[in-house]
Amino acid sequence: MLQLPHQPLQVAAVPSPRVPAREDEAGPWHTEAVCRRDEAGLFFAPSKEPTAARLAREEAAKRVCARCPVMVECREHALLQPEPYGVWGGLTAAERRVVLARRRRREVELKKAASTGQQIAAAG
Repeated sequence: MLQLPHQPLQVAAVPSPRVPAREDEAGPWHTEAVCRRDEAGLFFAPSKEPTAARLAREEAAKRVCARCPVMVECREHALLQPEPYGVWGGLTAAERRVVLARRRRREVELKKAASTGQQIAAAG
């Protein structure tokens, strides 16, 4: 059931945020995150959320991410942890799983290429 704009959104149980892996001299990246000023329920799914409502909520969260100055840092944080839930850095959990799988495949390909290159150099 799609919620109408005049109806309040169901508030999700939000997992406690993890501490970022790295902080620079200017402070942790998340202090600059635009989402700190938005409803946390926008980024995390309520239980038993209908598909249409989930898609609409995720798109709204992605619009917030798109204007965030630390979107890349947020995305990398979510990929490195890895964060299992919510929209982080403009990516849903499913989209992050795809990115991680592509990165793993790429690492395997690079290792194979490096190994093949070393064998060719040794033979030459």
